[in-house]
Amino acid sequence: MTYDPNLARLGVYDARAPRYTSYPTAIQFTSKVGTSFTGAALADLPVDKPVSVYIHIPFCERLCWFCACRTQGTKSASPVAAYLDRVIAEIDLVTQHLPEGIMASRVHWGGGTPTILTPDQIKLLAGALEQKIPRTEDAEFSVEIDPTLFSQAKVDALVAAGMNRASIGVQDFALNVQAAIGREQSYATTKECVEILRCANVASLNMDILYGLPHQNQTSVLDTIHKVLALSPDRIALYGYAHVPWMAKRQQLIDETALPNGESRHDLFQTMAAELEGKGGYDPVGIDHFAKPTDSMAIAQKEGRLRRNFQGYTTDDMDTLIGLGASSISKYPNGFTQNQAKSSDYARAISTGELATYRGIETSHEDRLIARTIEMIMCNFAVDYSKLIAEFGDDLSCINQAILHLQKDFGDIIAFSKSGFEIVKHRRSVARLIAKAFDQYIDDNAKFSAVS
Repeated sequence: MTYDPNLARLGVYDARAPRYTSYPTAIQFTSKVGTSFTGAALADLPVDKPVSVYIHIPFCERLCWFCACRTQGTKSASPVAAYLDRVIAEIDLVTQHLPEGIMASRVHWGGGTPTILTPDQIKLLAGALEQKIPRTEDAEFSVEIDPTLFSQAKVDALVAAGMNRASIGVQDFALNVQAAIGREQSYATTKECVEILRCANVASLNMDILYGLPHQNQTSVLDTIHKVLALSPDRIALYGYAHVPWMAKRQQLIDETALPNGESRHDLFQTMAAELEGKGGYDPVGIDHFAKPTDSMAIAQKEGRLRRNFQGYTTDDMDTLIGLGASSISKYPNGFTQNQAKSSDYARAISTGELATYRGIETSHEDRLIARTIEMIMCNFAVDYSKLIAEFGDDLSCINQAILHLQKDFGDIIAFSKSGFEIVKHRRSVARLIAKAFDQYIDDNAKFSAVS
């Protein structure tokens, strides 16, 4: 273990902070923002600007213990079929508010397990969306894949529907780690899934890995990394496991005594990242992503076009993300909204012919300026004042106090100049802490995931 007293002084080993996939974060959403806000936001969208669309499929045949997503287990096909009818009805409701001619440049199906859908259901959902919000010619259509719930027929249906990017959950290949988190998934099963996708000419593959899981050690995580490298995904997300049992009750099944402490978590990440960059030849992207140098995400990072949204790092620069399905979050130019979280509440809302929004937040000019500042920190590890001024005007006073705080507390970690500032040391380790300094809503009593 490599203990760094400077990181300890900054609180990296034990600090907690939002992941800043949005600002303000979702804990600031309120019921004061509801269906009327969503309807107006949809109606005000410019026809000449494409949107992004996210569809949430909350069902899983197995509930992995580590997962904190809004999901529910089912062994029956009927709840999935009923839910799918509601999502298609929501597509109709949403498009009643949209200006005619709106198109989608990004479509993402997440979960839960989107591949719980049958080939016919995949065709039905994709067709319903395409009819109402057609994709642009160069659109990206990505789907989260569970290799244990996958088949040739399903990939054929997804590819026929236009899927050109797949995201595969791996987490860890060590058998004792898989048993400890309630997710059994062999390397052979994962490899077969990758081969099916490659043979179907899916243009790009992502893989998700976790560090900070029970029983992980330096040897085991390197074995997982080497197996992932053998599958040669185009992008890799190396997420820190967020142990939040007060929020995700199923995590109470995980033995907390087997979890690595803050210093060990940090070392696991550094070991895995070094192997991905060294042996794997991947470019680091932001705080936790890696991409082949030829991948569009790596290129976007180099060109300063990398963005961040609820799916993490992205090349998607759309102002609007329309979330469909239970618990889905939408982003509009003037705020965020979230659908009813429980699928039963969501179904009731849609069945009344109303939009499913139950909370959100309307953002101010100051909120949007701070959001862009935080996004620059998370994507580029630097803030360029001239870019902020070009987008928001000359008044940057709302970030001045945070800058003074950073100058005092982060010393030579950050280089300041008249044109902006840049994190020059420990970039990935301190980015969330530095972003947190700009958060006007932060509550130090709120429970967030670990920074390390």
